[in-house]
Amino acid sequence: MGSRAGDHLLNVNGLGISLDRRESGASINFISHAHTDHIASARSGNILASDETSLLLGAYKIKPKKLEERKDWIRLLDAGHMLGSKQLFASDYDSGIDYVYTGDFQMQKSAIAKQIQIRKADVAIIDSTYPRPEFRFDDREEVEAAMDIWIKQKLKRGIVLFGSYPMGKSQELISIMNGFGITPVVTPRIAEISAMHNSLGARLDFLSRSMDIERTEETLAENFVGIVEAGKLREAAAAISAAHSKRVYTASATGFAKLYRMGTDVQFPLSDHADFWQSVDYLNAVSPSFVLTYGGAQEAFAANLAKVGFKAMPFSEFRQDSLKTIEAQWHSARRL
Repeated sequence: MGSRAGDHLLNVNGLGISLDRRESGASINFISHAHTDHIASARSGNILASDETSLLLGAYKIKPKKLEERKDWIRLLDAGHMLGSKQLFASDYDSGIDYVYTGDFQMQKSAIAKQIQIRKADVAIIDSTYPRPEFRFDDREEVEAAMDIWIKQKLKRGIVLFGSYPMGKSQELISIMNGFGITPVVTPRIAEISAMHNSLGARLDFLSRSMDIERTEETLAENFVGIVEAGKLREAAAAISAAHSKRVYTASATGFAKLYRMGTDVQFPLSDHADFWQSVDYLNAVSPSFVLTYGGAQEAFAANLAKVGFKAMPFSEFRQDSLKTIEAQWHSARRL
């Protein structure tokens, strides 16, 4: 099918809602959370987002123009992904269809985010970050226990340095390390965002240092755990090793550790997303008549969800109307 104006909008009660994208013709721009790949519409008007997300957008020098009138047919549900992350739940009066859109979400309990809320809906629009059934994430408690053991072993020999996203994952790592009895050293950028989290009720204990230069005044007397931006990890490790004359052990903590080599001494599969089977658990709880997969791998995700019994199709192929019309679209997609 060819794309038409409005094809990428969710149309509810006569209004077009953009979902973590910047789309022409949108009356409401929903931003599920404050990661950079979800905030394309943040400088548009009529932003619908949580108060936490709106504040965290300040880390990118954005002050969003929020939707002035809250709609009684829209609810924001916790998504479990990061602080302030939300799902969109919308009820269409004319068709009687309830829609839920997840954005990025997580079924396991996060160190920072509120536990995910699940509500039944007729149509679920679901993130496609991990679309294939062969990838399963380990239990988070087991991953964190392995991190604790490894970090404390390496601290006896040298310095430990994690590379991480400044927004969301770094704060989760700080919280986890605080649970180990460790106060990590972080870059000024990560410290700035972490302070925003603390202003929103988080309790993160950290030290801020510049770690990208070889200057003795930046050194610390004892071995320490540091967190730097992922793209600066190699440079920072070399600088810190030279400044302290010590071995620096590098680490990453991301779900993508299940898929790729990260180029670090160790990589922990600590994800803030749901894997394929956790997505299935989510959908079983939502119990939708139809599933629309959303994101870069939506075709593969729809095909794999169909194999386990869901009526699923990519959001890009979806045309809104009644459930009967959606049923016809689904049967048409199955014949292709």
